[in-house]
Amino acid sequence: MELLRELAGGFPDAAKDLRLNLTSVLGESTLSEGQRWLVALSCALSKNDHALARAIVADAGAAASEALVDDAKAVAALMAMNNVYYRFRHMVGKETYSQMPARLRMNRLGSPKTSKADFELASLAVSALAGCEMCVRAHEQNVLAHGLGEAQVHDAVRIAAAIAGASTANSLAGFAPAGV
Repeated sequence: MELLRELAGGFPDAAKDLRLNLTSVLGESTLSEGQRWLVALSCALSKNDHALARAIVADAGAAASEALVDDAKAVAALMAMNNVYYRFRHMVGKETYSQMPARLRMNRLGSPKTSKADFELASLAVSALAGCEMCVRAHEQNVLAHGLGEAQVHDAVRIAAAIAGASTANSLAGFAPAGV
């Protein structure tokens, strides 16, 4: 995880905990190597942090297959759409909206290039970042239905949290208030 450590080395002292968290959640996990990198990349892309995403792909090496990268892009894009729509339905809480069809194309959810369980796991992590309760619940249920357990769900969300923090820390590295 050479590039991730290098990136984290540039975090300001105010975010020093993220220096350790970023690499530890990717190393100590119940997830497979591919699952860890898919979740991390999906989350970095959803945060629009291309420097972090490039470091993840580079450090993943051969694990960052074309299928994994393509699924991470699909997760980030689809969840950007779905998390807005379903979070709205949940926040408004009117039965009227839940009776209306979304009519938003999301066929890729059913045909990932990696596996359905892994795609759902990454979708869960990105939905947690977006704060979409309805999506988090639905994806968690699907992850469990596809044979993964609560420990894997927990580790995916830990990765999402560390990626979110690292992305913020990365943006803080260049911040200095005017006149200071």
